[in-house]
Amino acid sequence: MEHIKKTKSLCPTCFKPVEAEVYEKEGKICIKKTCSEHGEFDNTYWTNADLYKRVNNHPPTTKSINNPQVPEGTGCPDSCGICNEHETSTVLGLIDVTNRCNLKCPVCFANAAVSKKLYEPSFEEIRTMLKNLRSLDPAPTPAIQYAGGEPTVRKDIVELIKLAKEEGFSHTQIATNGLRLARKESLAQELADAGLNTVYLQFDGITEEPYIYNRGKNLLPQKLEAIENCRKAGLGIVLVPTIVKGVNDDQIGDIIQFAIENIDIIHGVNFQPVSFAGRTPADQVEEQRITIPDFIDLVGEQTNNQVQNDDFYPPSAVEPISEFIGALEGEEPSVTLNCHQHCGIATYIFIDKDKEGSTDAEKIVPVTKFIDVDKFLEFLEENAEKINEGGFAIKSRVLAKATRQLPKLLDKDETPESLEISKILINVFKDKSYKALGDFHKNSLLISCMHFMDPFNFDEDRVKKCVIHYAVPDGRIIPFCTMNSMYREGIEEKFSVPFKKGKQSKVEE
Repeated sequence: MEHIKKTKSLCPTCFKPVEAEVYEKEGKICIKKTCSEHGEFDNTYWTNADLYKRVNNHPPTTKSINNPQVPEGTGCPDSCGICNEHETSTVLGLIDVTNRCNLKCPVCFANAAVSKKLYEPSFEEIRTMLKNLRSLDPAPTPAIQYAGGEPTVRKDIVELIKLAKEEGFSHTQIATNGLRLARKESLAQELADAGLNTVYLQFDGITEEPYIYNRGKNLLPQKLEAIENCRKAGLGIVLVPTIVKGVNDDQIGDIIQFAIENIDIIHGVNFQPVSFAGRTPADQVEEQRITIPDFIDLVGEQTNNQVQNDDFYPPSAVEPISEFIGALEGEEPSVTLNCHQHCGIATYIFIDKDKEGSTDAEKIVPVTKFIDVDKFLEFLEENAEKINEGGFAIKSRVLAKATRQLPKLLDKDETPESLEISKILINVFKDKSYKALGDFHKNSLLISCMHFMDPFNFDEDRVKKCVIHYAVPDGRIIPFCTMNSMYREGIEEKFSVPFKKGKQSKVEE
């Protein structure tokens, strides 16, 4: 057994913070802790120790906010809101606009019909929460996601999207099961016209079985209808499969293939292994757990090894891109993906439609196959430092150097014929061109996995570097994993009213 680090975790029974140790054993990373009342818990953290250590090569920068809502916290993970110990700002803000839903999913975090309490902030309360997110100094939150419950059951959801744009959010999205998007054809267009950028669509597989298990009924026809209505409105989609071992972990490759076939409207797939928020018996967690390395292995197996372990990087790896563009613009970048390196993993895959005689699977070309990603990021990091140090015509000289050297990092034989990647890269940096970014995304998909924590694998180090935060009615801004592991029940209790069943029936159309 090799010691990795000390941290804080949670007791999965009483949810109180306890001291914990992360260690390596038999090629795996594990986390163990002891609760004085409920005993010892020893759980798998990552099933591949080598990958765990590789992503440590991309530690995020720490850029705390200057105005924490809880300036004198009592120690992480208590006193969330954001406290003065938090090491990052909010990149994506979340607001649960209701806990009503037109489904009763066994794997859901919240449901009014189960809790018997209605949590539904008013329009003006939501405005205040949006303002709180935008007031963070020095980095106002750039992106907002409305979640729930099911946000589309609110009659004012279109007005709420408009409100987010009015408050200055550059990117808006909703996390939805898609049922109302399927049933009401005009809703997608109304949301798009209001300024919605992305539909974060719950999508558990390409057959009916995962929906019956995860959601209680076969929803695949409604998912397909929702996608068609978004296509008509030109409203981009990210598929969000909740992965459960033995239920849909064999459909990861099929889901990616489905996204490829609908690449005109689907921009990415964000897989989320199911979290065990205290409802799963402790002795069943290990057999049901899917970790990030497990996910990567499944992607390889189910794409004929077209996408492999080395193609994936943590989100923090792309920080040099933001830093380089920020240096060119002469200011701190407004957005950096500086979440903890063990929170997620991702890669871009490109679809080479011009490849003769290829099957669908062989059309997949990960970005790492034609760009030396490590050298590319190293080039950006080094030259961002040079720009910041200053010097005669330094920005022009660095851009000239980029024009010469970046093409050398490309493998022309592997580059999809439809992608003029060297030209695109130069335009992105030289002109800060949104068209160039659009060209980069054309025929590509972001394949990612976010493994949100639960009390069994909770790690304080990750919490402190969380960049996905809930805004709540009392002014606090709470990291995602502490919200769902520790705070949700108390907040809903405080700000809820008794749930009336008739209110639910109105949304089960």
